[in-house]
This record gives sequence, structure tokens and C-alpha cells, in this order.
Amino acid sequence: MQSEPINFDDTATAFAHRTSGELKNSHFVFSTMSKPWMVKVGTVMTNLALKIKLPVKGIIKKTLFNQFCGGESIKDCSKTIKLLGDHNVQTILDYSVEGLKNEDGYNNTKEEALRVVEFAATNDHIPFCVLKLSGLGSTDLMTKAQSKEKLTEIEKTKLYYAEQRVDEIVKKASSKGLMVMIDAEESWFQSFIDGVAYRMMEKYNRERPVVYNTYQMYRHDMLDRLKRAQIQAEVDGYYLGAKLVRGAYMEKERDRAEEMGYASPIHETKEVVDKDYDESLKFCMKHIDRMGICAGTHNEKSSNLLAQLMADQEISNKDNRIFFAQLLGMSDNISFKLADMGYNVAKYVPYGPVEKVLPYLFRRAEENTSIAGQSGREYTLVKRELRRRKSA
Repeated sequence: MQSEPINFDDTATAFAHRTSGELKNSHFVFSTMSKPWMVKVGTVMTNLALKIKLPVKGIIKKTLFNQFCGGESIKDCSKTIKLLGDHNVQTILDYSVEGLKNEDGYNNTKEEALRVVEFAATNDHIPFCVLKLSGLGSTDLMTKAQSKEKLTEIEKTKLYYAEQRVDEIVKKASSKGLMVMIDAEESWFQSFIDGVAYRMMEKYNRERPVVYNTYQMYRHDMLDRLKRAQIQAEVDGYYLGAKLVRGAYMEKERDRAEEMGYASPIHETKEVVDKDYDESLKFCMKHIDRMGICAGTHNEKSSNLLAQLMADQEISNKDNRIFFAQLLGMSDNISFKLADMGYNVAKYVPYGPVEKVLPYLFRRAEENTSIAGQSGREYTLVKRELRRRKSA
């Protein structure tokens, strides 16, 4: 039974898969990202350079893109997938291109997701596929439906098609023995997403967790929503799949709430978010016989907590009901240490043409500057490993 906390300062294990040259690139990226003003200026300058067609794509690819993305296409990601797999870290391929917001664009995103399923089915290192409903249907219509506004017959049909796209992808993934994560998005259409996710679970999670809904614990109502979802799953006789994250739209949520004059759905302090996140882990582990969980976290304390809960319940590190997940290029000290100890670990591996994943990359940079100490922590670990290698 585990009693000693896991040592997440083990940089030799964390960066065994990285060359010193790659670490120096990471050192540059995180030192830049730790300065919010540099991120803002860099974002504006890069957008301007691309607009006037300056040759900056190569610079972006060698820095931000190589740090946080697996490649420009599914095939391009093969090297990253193998590298991670060689160190017992699984891959979750994430097509991070924000497509056209029309029916053709949504169908193109669906077809790309189906290609990911086909590829994943031939690769032992890809247990999950991931879907973002905003890429498969109109968020304006989802928002309208959630707010109980009257929909026209055409609008109802479009939302039906959006759900059918999800169903087509999940059906194929399920038949291949894969699992599907449905990402969380903004609160004003999240309940619509939840409805789709639970209908998919009711259909496909009868024998095992196939579909995982995402719970953003920075929302003050989310722990209760998770508990209600678990009760409903038991009543309706399916397994609940839960991906637990802290959240990714904090500023946007608060700004909209203030602008529209309603109470913000976001917790007031990070301490309360951390408390709810850890409570959600305890709740899920209490009901693990009827659940599958993925702890999407860059938090060392929460990672240690889940490992301890597994040990307390005498659950094997390799139990396939429980995964840890982090983003590619971040928290390697957590991912590779846990993988080295035999836990199920997966990295989100975004991909897409460089110029088309820039919105994702800029958002990632901005999030890193807003997460207290995240860039600083990454920077310190990389610096420590470079120093260790130099003195070895």
C-alpha cells in the first residue's frame, strides 16, 4: 500500500525521452511564456506576420508547435506516438483545427474524427479518441436549445445532424474497442453537450465505459452535477465515464457573466477549485465499480491523491478503469513518472497544419501564463535537468 508521496521532482525519468537540444527549446518556450507581456506581444506580432505573409511558419514550428503538437497530420504524429509509447505513455490524438462553422465544415471534422478512429484501431498506444461538439455542430443553436428558446424545424434538424455525427464516431470507436472523450466547453451550451454525452453513454456504455463526459471542477455546481450523473447512470443501467479537469474557460466565463448580468458559474478561489477536484476523485473512486475515470490534471497533489486512493482500495496501477492524462509538452514530470510506475497515462497530442492550430497554441500560451506558477514550474524542471546532464 502506497504511503510515501510520489517524487515528481525526478527529472531524469521525466525527460528521458527528450534530447538536450529539445530541452533547450523547451527552456526558451517556458521562459517566454512565464512573462504575460511577451505572450501578448508575440501573439499580436505572429498574427500580423502571417497576415502580411512573412516567412514565420518555420520559427513557430520549431518553438511553440514542436513543444505542444505532435505533427501536422495523423501520419505526422506517428513518431511522437511511438516515442511516448516506448515510455509506456499512451496518446489521445486531438485534431486542434477550428473548422468552418457550417454543415460542410462540421462534416469535414466528422470525417477527420473517423480517420483518427481508423488509425487508432491499428495502434496499441491510442486508447481514446476525443470529440469537441463545437466542431460538429452550431454552438449558437446549442446555446439557443439550452436556453429553451423556440427552434425552427430547420434548426432542430441541424442539431439532430450534429448528434448523429457524434453517434457515427462513437459507434465506430466502440466497435474497434476504443473509448471516446467528449470535451467540456462553455457553460452556456454545456448542458446541451451533457445531454448528448449521456444519450451516447446510455447507448454504448452498457458493458464498459466507452463514452466519457468532461467535468470542469472550476464550476461551483460541477461536483453536484457529477454526483447526479452517477446516480442517473446507475438508475438507467450504464457505466458513467468521467474525465475530471479543473477547467479552461475561466476568464471568458467571468467576462460573459459580468457583461450579461448573471452570477458567474466559476468558483471565486483556486483553493475551492482544488478542493472540489480532489472531492470528485474521492467520489469517483468510491463508485469505481460502475465507472471509468480519467484524471486530466497537471496538479501533483491531485495525482498523488488518486494514486493513494488506488492503493487504499488495493486497485492495480494498470487497472483500465483509471487513467491519468496531461497535455503534450507539459507536466512530463507527472506523466512519465506515473508511467514508469505502471499507471495508465495518456498525453493529449494536438495536431493540424501549423497555421491552422495557431488559435490553439496561443490559447495554450495564454492559459500557461494565467495558471499560477505553471510555466515557472515547467521552466525550473527543464533547467534542473539540463544542469543535471551537464554535471553527469
